[in-house]
Formats: sequence, structure tokens, C-alpha cells
Amino acid sequence: MARAASVTSRLRVPRGKVHLSDHDPSATPGFSGRKRDGEGALRALAPELADLQERLFANAKAAGDTRSLLLVLQGMDTSGKGGVLRSAVGIFDPQGVQIRSFKAPSAIERKHDFLWRIEKEVPAAGMVGIFDRSHYEDVLIARVRKLAPAKEIERRYRAINDFEARLAASGTVIVKCMLHISAEEQRKRLLARLDDPTKHWKFNPGDVDERALWSDYQKAYELALERCNAEAAPWLVVPSDKKWYRNWVVARVLFEALDALGLAWPKGMFDVEEQKQRLAAT
Repeated sequence: MARAASVTSRLRVPRGKVHLSDHDPSATPGFSGRKRDGEGALRALAPELADLQERLFANAKAAGDTRSLLLVLQGMDTSGKGGVLRSAVGIFDPQGVQIRSFKAPSAIERKHDFLWRIEKEVPAAGMVGIFDRSHYEDVLIARVRKLAPAKEIERRYRAINDFEARLAASGTVIVKCMLHISAEEQRKRLLARLDDPTKHWKFNPGDVDERALWSDYQKAYELALERCNAEAAPWLVVPSDKKWYRNWVVARVLFEALDALGLAWPKGMFDVEEQKQRLAAT
């Protein structure tokens, strides 16, 4: 069964040097049960998580609360970003969620700084924003594929830290999850897509090319986790070989982040009894 200790603190990346080899992708920190238990725990958590999200939305609409939450999802292909969206983020009321995915920049976007398209999509007050791939693509694939000079990559780390610090200072809670899978698990998931005709649409031959650069990507992730791991926007490494654990733990982390805001239901700016009497008279 789930333990009482904060899973956020268990998954948080310590400051300093990062070695992904120290993080077991098949582990289940913060949870001592099995798949059935994890799926049950996610179902049990859903009402409380949905309640907190609605309170965040309601406070912005009715009380002028400017706070919001941003979930950043990064991971190798097949790590489960879509699965998290369906199973964990899918608990939320859609009207309070905005999902954005940042892939290859357009011709117009390339004329601007790499953060130009990102800053336009940060969550508004009361919203839970999801970046399914994010500004970190510009220091991950850009580093591995040498799409930018080394000096520019270094500048981008600093720019990301400044951007996230400003975002946090404005009232946005930032939750950054690196969905960590093993090379063997990725191979299994890619093969599963090839074995199932209904999943062929999800398979991209380019994923095999990227897989050949696995060690380079692991190094790029380690550097991103080291260089952009501020107190206001820390990284969490989420073991993701077990899909059920990945889904539960991201939902749990979102619950802990929203719960820490101390959200109460906003009070109506009217006399309740008076409005009942007026309604009864109609």
C-alpha cells in the first residue's frame, strides 16, 4: 500500500552531480504494493485530486487568486508522457487544463529566441498547464543532434533558470518530471507497437535512430538535471518502467503540490439566505 511519506521528496533530484544510473527505472519509491494496488490507489486519489484542481480554478475565477501549476513532462520516446496525460492529468476537469507540446520549431519560431514560443503558453491563473515536451528539448535534442553551438546551449541553461525563477515568483508552482525508463523497456515498447497493427500509427522509424544515441541522450538529461535544478523548480526522476507506478506517482506529486497551496473554497460575495428567498419566489 502507499506510504504516508511525501513521494515528491523521495523523487527529488539532489543538487549537484547527477548520474541516472543511480536511479532504478523499475523501482517504486514511495509505494510498497503491486500493480493492482497501484491502480487502486490512483482511483482512490482521483476525487481528492480533482477537488484540489477545482479549488485552484474556482479561486482564480471567484477570488482573483493568481496562482497556477505547470507540469513539465520530459522523457525518452515511449517513456509514457501520453499515458500520464490519460491516467493522471485525465482526472482533472478539462476546463482548468491547458496542454501544450513543443516539438520542432516552425520557421517563424526559429526567428525568435527559443523561449519565445514557451513564454506564450505558460498557464493562466487558476489553470494547470502541461508541457508534453518542453523548453528542455532545446538543451536535449539540440545538444545531442548539435542543432546549436555548445556556447548557445550553455546560455540556454541560464535562460531556463531565469525563466523558471520568474514564473515561480509570479505564482506558478513548477513540477518537473523526467520519466525515466531503461533501454530494454523502451525496446519492448517499440516492439509492442510493431507487433500490434492498431499501434503502427504510434511507431516512428526515427525512434530507432534516436535509440542509437541512447548514451548521448542520457548524458544530455544528466546535464539538464544538474544545471536546471533550482529550489523553486526542482527536478523529479520518475521511475517509469512500470506504467502503473508512473501514473500513480505523477498523480500523487500533483496532489502534493496542489495540497501545499492550502486551497479553500472561495466564499460567495452575496447573502446566501437572501438568494434562497429570491429563488423561492420565482
